[in-house]
Order: sequence, then structure tokens, then C-alpha cells
Amino acid sequence: MEVNMEATNSSNVSRDAVLKLMDQKDKIEKEIAALTEVLASNRVGLHDSLVDEEGYPRQDIDVYQVRHARHQIICLQNDHKALMKEIEKGLYALHSGGELNQHDDPMDDSSKPSGDPIAVVNKVTPGSPASIAGLEVHDKIIEFGSVKASNFQSLLNIGFVAESCINRSVPVVVLRDKRVVRLSIVPKPWMGPGLLGCNIVNCENVDR
Repeated sequence: MEVNMEATNSSNVSRDAVLKLMDQKDKIEKEIAALTEVLASNRVGLHDSLVDEEGYPRQDIDVYQVRHARHQIICLQNDHKALMKEIEKGLYALHSGGELNQHDDPMDDSSKPSGDPIAVVNKVTPGSPASIAGLEVHDKIIEFGSVKASNFQSLLNIGFVAESCINRSVPVVVLRDKRVVRLSIVPKPWMGPGLLGCNIVNCENVDR
């Protein structure tokens, strides 16, 4: 997929330009989800072996289809990561220039919500719900659905929300490079373990 990065390369960033980038992001996420279903239909993931014990191509899967889907997913994930960075830059520029208020888009906010981070992401598996949502390693989670500093007791709270919201969108607020980013994640069964496809640890376990 061809990604247009010109929208935020100029100092004169427009709201429409950022919205176009967000449309591209949505299309990429749908493509990744469709390709992930292709892998799931073959009962393989991104890294499962495509040969049998004797070194021959597996007969129980469509090897060509799986290879093509894997290649496309990797390319789209790279495009998605680049787009997320451009969108963040654009939203930051619009906030700074006063052209966008915090109700125009839920992804980014110029002010930090009340409360401290409750957990940190230290691993995101490619192709997972967390990866598709735009969650990144080192993101500090401020809110995960209804869970925030004022009611957070343990990581089980986050797990409970995920299990209670399977196939439903969960709003997530993270602190990334001293900026607040708002995301939306859909917990669901996928080709890997768990419902999110990321590893989350307590803040105090980081940098030990």
C-alpha cells in the first residue's frame, strides 16, 4: 500500500491532511486484519514453520498463500508504524497551532489526564490486536478502559477488562515520549496467546 507522508512534512499542517492520514491508517488496519484471518484459516502464525519434519513443504496449508500473507503483513505493519508517527506529529502541530481542539480526534491530547501511569508495555507481537491498535513498547498506560490510577490494584484489573470486552473497542490512554496518545484496542482471540498480544508489567518493574 502506498502511504502518503507529505501531509505532515510541511510546517503548515492542515486538519484535512491529518484526517487523510488517519483514513490510510484505518485501511491498513483492515488489510492487516484480513491477512491475519488468512493465516488463521491455515492454522499458522507469522513465524510457524512451513516445512514438515523431513524438510518438505507442508501439505496441510497453502504455503504460497501463507508466504504472501506474511510478506504483506510485515510491509503493512511498517507502513502502519510510520503512519502513526506522522499522525502524532500532525496532531501535535495542530494542537500547538490552535487548529484542532481535543474533541476533533481521540488519538492525541495536549494535556495529561489526571492520574499516574499504572503499567508499562514491554513487548508487542506483530499482527496482534495490540500491534494493530498502535500500542508500542515503552508506552506507559494511564488508562485501560475503566482502569486508572485511582482504582488500579493489579495487572489483573487490565486482564479483567480485556476478557469482559472481547470483540469490543476499549479506549486506552498512554504516555509516549512525554505526550499523551489515545488509542482504541479490540481484545479478541487471534493466532497468538492471549487477547491482546502484548506484555504489560508494573511500572516499578521497569529499569530494574
